[in-house]
Amino acid sequence: MSAAEETVATHEAKASGSSFYIAMKILPQEKRDAMYAIYRFCREVDDIADEGGTEEEKRAGLNQWRADINALFRAAPAGQAGFLLGPTKEYGLRREDFHAVIDGMEMDVGQPVIAPDWKTLDLYVDRVACAVGRLSSRVFGLDSATGDALSHHLGRALQLTNILRDLDEDAAIGRLYLPREELEKAKVAADLSDPAAVLADPALDAVCRIVAARAEAHFGEADEIMADAPRDAVKAPRLMGAAYHSVLKRLMAQGWAAPRKRVRVNKIGLVGAYLRYGVF
Repeated sequence: MSAAEETVATHEAKASGSSFYIAMKILPQEKRDAMYAIYRFCREVDDIADEGGTEEEKRAGLNQWRADINALFRAAPAGQAGFLLGPTKEYGLRREDFHAVIDGMEMDVGQPVIAPDWKTLDLYVDRVACAVGRLSSRVFGLDSATGDALSHHLGRALQLTNILRDLDEDAAIGRLYLPREELEKAKVAADLSDPAAVLADPALDAVCRIVAARAEAHFGEADEIMADAPRDAVKAPRLMGAAYHSVLKRLMAQGWAAPRKRVRVNKIGLVGAYLRYGVF
């Protein structure tokens, strides 16, 4: 196996555990390899924020990524970001989108995110999800205006669904991404600085349904954008949207009262979406 082939295989292996793997697989090889590279970048900066190390070490690691991304766009030696050179040149990926992802990961460094206001939550979601969409949409072949609009809505729909699905996992590491305004309006009696207590509060379900309604609205907007976009350019995002919209619907049917069952992507539904969007 050549060095280039080994790199591609490594990217694919890293991506294979993700919910987006099948969506990546329906892309032509060149676009698929670019998506694996974007995925690898996201995983590596996310690992810095989430894994061991002091706050100082994590910030230093993310700052090094910022410096390497800057070098990449100056055509200077890019260090650990070197593998992004090909996709960046080929698809016109933007420096500000890479930086936004890094900035989003840094929001999880230091004090954990606990019950942010809507404005802060929306900024976080834009950075960790929509910025990834803006990078990806250029690989998919969408023009900037359409790609940015789709990323705005589909990124928010996917990430809000993630937040609603991962409440217990996030609480276990001291995080709570539900918006403070909605927790207060619902008169959650628990101390908002205690994620576990909030998740045990009877008012939790009402708060989650407000967030779910916002995610549902974003799915609707994304569907309208994709309906008007070139079909080949939206096969992958359609598949991702279908998979996560299914998760959201099942979460809404189940509700958020304790004990909560983990909701996963429905494999049969995913195969159906693959046949609908990926093949025909």
